[in-house]
Amino acid sequence: MSDRELFELLERYHQRQVTSAERQALEARMAEDPMFAQRVQEFQMLTSTLHGFGKQKALRAKLNAFHQEWKASAPAVAPAPVRRRTPVQVFMKRYAATMGVAATVAIVTVFSSLLGMEMWRSATKQQTARYVELRREVDALKRKQNALLQTPNTSPKNQVNPGQFSGTGFVLTADGYFVTSYHVIEGADSLMIENKNGTKYKVEEIYSDQIRDLALLRVTDTSFSGFGKLPYSFKAKETDLGERVFTLGYPREDVVFGEGTLSSKSGVYGDTASYQISIPLNPGNSGGPLLDDKGNMIGVISGKLLGVDGAAFAVKTAYLLNLLDQLPDHRLPQPIELPKVNTLTGTTRPQQLKKLQDFVYMVKVYN
Repeated sequence: MSDRELFELLERYHQRQVTSAERQALEARMAEDPMFAQRVQEFQMLTSTLHGFGKQKALRAKLNAFHQEWKASAPAVAPAPVRRRTPVQVFMKRYAATMGVAATVAIVTVFSSLLGMEMWRSATKQQTARYVELRREVDALKRKQNALLQTPNTSPKNQVNPGQFSGTGFVLTADGYFVTSYHVIEGADSLMIENKNGTKYKVEEIYSDQIRDLALLRVTDTSFSGFGKLPYSFKAKETDLGERVFTLGYPREDVVFGEGTLSSKSGVYGDTASYQISIPLNPGNSGGPLLDDKGNMIGVISGKLLGVDGAAFAVKTAYLLNLLDQLPDHRLPQPIELPKVNTLTGTTRPQQLKKLQDFVYMVKVYN
């Protein structure tokens, strides 16, 4: 189907002029393909804007026509007879304009004050609900650096840069591919990942998608022999509203578990590429995995709203899978083979976490 045919179909769909078979086929495709569903939503927003503009233009033209018709049909008004004014009328005529201006200024002042207060409340509310990326500055590591700098006998050769910023990431494939958020690694000269046991690997950036806030990394350490068999698989279809979800991340030096529900199938400002989840998250959780109750990977943690409890967001795995499909061949030294078996299904949450911990890492950035 060409773009023109698709747009005609969507126009008839929004006007409820499609057949039952066309409607079912279109809605089934939207349910299976999140990117196509986002395209349909963007088309609907565009057509609604154009229709609204057309209605405003038609109404303006209609009002102008009424005005011209009224002017043409209005009878000529005979001049009023001249009457002698009383002293009171002379006073009112002389000062009426001044009194009218004063009254107008008073009214405008009152409404301006009310409008200003409302705008202030709105601005305060927007500032309170500001979206933030969950990248964490490692205060403990900064303190270590400061202590080294303050020690006179410390040789510069012994001073090790422990990393400036930290986030979370998780294993994509057993042979060394890794996923995190783009804003976690942005501006890095070099990168390292570290798990709960202190195992560290040097990694390099393979590809990043700034729009969807995703980054693909690969382990470059010569000592690396593999992550082992992954216990989870990646879910392409959307997760149901209200389903239990959980995550692991590094808002501090030790791994932290968080659990909640999927509260919306869209993110900030209706972004259909993300989920909204009711999990309390902190800086350092960015790039961490989001899994459903069965242990399927369904998203990548990206950020939250400040001042709003339990309003966090995660990029859907459908967009991660789409990113992998669109990667240029020269970016991949070897093909990416995702795990297809989920061994977390049917196990208790503690058992799931015990298996998952070995595949979730802290991401450290070096500048």
